[in-house]
Amino acid sequence: MTDPTEPARIRVLIVDDHSVVRMGLRVFFDLQPDIEVVGEAADGSEGVAMARRLEPDVILMDLLMPNMDGITAIGRIKAERPETEIVTMTSFIEEDKVTAALEAGASGYVLKDAEAEEVAGAVRAAYAGEVHLDPAVARLLAQRLRQRKSPQESLAEPLTDREKDVLNLLGQGMSNKEIGTALFITERTARTYVSNILGKLGLASRTQAALYAVEHKLVEPPKA
Repeated sequence: MTDPTEPARIRVLIVDDHSVVRMGLRVFFDLQPDIEVVGEAADGSEGVAMARRLEPDVILMDLLMPNMDGITAIGRIKAERPETEIVTMTSFIEEDKVTAALEAGASGYVLKDAEAEEVAGAVRAAYAGEVHLDPAVARLLAQRLRQRKSPQESLAEPLTDREKDVLNLLGQGMSNKEIGTALFITERTARTYVSNILGKLGLASRTQAALYAVEHKLVEPPKA
């Protein structure tokens, strides 16, 4: 019987066509006190079906798989269960794959050569509503943002002071709940501010907003 005094564990579904990868992740996660592997899927189609049946908190999703690729699977899962967080775990770092995964709804992007502790950290960050990007991926996206010339690069002039405060906290990697606490507003209000920011800056996700804030030096260091 489950001890009701114990904190809830993060329910994770692993979707990868390599059994060795799935086995290695399961062995590592089994050692974590706050993570529980609830299922394994060998391709995107199976992953969509298992996500529907098992309702995991976080999904670790490979990109290149038979029957259905990871990008398609992410889109279908997020359409059915937007509350399910998805972390892409792949060997690819090409910009088109990174962008496609994030735009489909992934809240994290880690590489398969990452240390197991980093993968677990990405799972925990996703569960907390935060974004986790492999440092190489973050550098790639920042470089592409610098290279793009568009009217959006007006340094957040259309934003109100409060929206700039929210953008600053987004750049620090805070979740909506943490933003609400920091600014003494409700989580729902924080979510509304984030939505307004994305619309004004023409961005597709909070990940892009966080990168925008960092790139344009709108992020202030946390106060001690």
